[in-house]
Amino acid sequence: MKAAVFHGKEDLRVEDVDEPTAGPGEVKLRNAFAGICGSDLHVYYAPEAAGLDLDKPHPVTGATLPQILGHEFAGTVVDVGEGVEGIAVGDRAAVWPVYYCGECPACRKGKYNACQKIGFHGLSSHGGGMAEFTTVPASKIHLLPENVDLTLGALVEPMSVAWHAVERSNVQAGKTALIAGAGPIGIGVWFALKARGIDRVLVSEPSAARRETIAAVGAKVVDPVGEDLAAAVAELTGGDGVDVAFDAAGAGPAITSGIASLTPGGRLVVVAIHERPMEFLPTQLVMAETEIAGALAYLPADFDAVIEAMSRGVYETTGWVETVPLDGVVGAIEKLRGGAGAKILVSSAN
Repeated sequence: MKAAVFHGKEDLRVEDVDEPTAGPGEVKLRNAFAGICGSDLHVYYAPEAAGLDLDKPHPVTGATLPQILGHEFAGTVVDVGEGVEGIAVGDRAAVWPVYYCGECPACRKGKYNACQKIGFHGLSSHGGGMAEFTTVPASKIHLLPENVDLTLGALVEPMSVAWHAVERSNVQAGKTALIAGAGPIGIGVWFALKARGIDRVLVSEPSAARRETIAAVGAKVVDPVGEDLAAAVAELTGGDGVDVAFDAAGAGPAITSGIASLTPGGRLVVVAIHERPMEFLPTQLVMAETEIAGALAYLPADFDAVIEAMSRGVYETTGWVETVPLDGVVGAIEKLRGGAGAKILVSSAN
């Protein structure tokens, strides 16, 4: 079968590999689409900085390079292994791709998304979504209802990152929010807020192209460089400040402007990965009793919640999702690295 196989820094090849077979407790999928995310870019351009050890087996999965990429994907069940129940050939599914140790402090608290040895199917495993087929433990399968197609199915993973961030915010219906960054996760946060009845939302994004993209799905936008962000927040909230703010940009100004935009007692959720350190004055938190929380990845319940919201028609793909064939994956990575495009899905069909 054809697969996009990562061999090392800036060395991703579409090549023939052996087709997997479903073992006991496993499900075999014919992959449909797999998304390219920021983690894939980090792995491609700087694998060591992304936490991928090129020399040692992964501590949970035992996987080593070369590695088939694609950890946000969906497909159709073509075979089930011995002992699998509740899943049948022909079912369509998204895959919760997390592998966890079950022993570290995070795992003992049920925070498998924060496992100290975390791995992902399609980053540190025996297979991935950027291939014609893959096999996964049946426990990772999340079935898609009839009205959720496989394009949306491939978006369940990144949208669950955003959903989990909104969970961490504790925001309730009718409240107000600021999102810094209109990339795929920022877009996902906007959809997750919409699903929860939060419609007074402002998106801060310096890129005109990205502002146009998220505005097309209904978001209210502001340019934090060329416009007055504080005035826009005041207009949205009647001068009170937002109840929650989200850093989906991974830049220092997203943190500082988010804190400054909060109402007393508000919360900033950091869902982006920052490549550089930053400084801020903690007194800002003290004087208004505001707080900062982190949000990492997702839990299975986040997958279920996103799929349910998709079945209600909350999510749409028009204008921000595009598809490329498997042999176009390197070009798509380079495009995203250059700042073009929003979300690119790789079609795994032969």
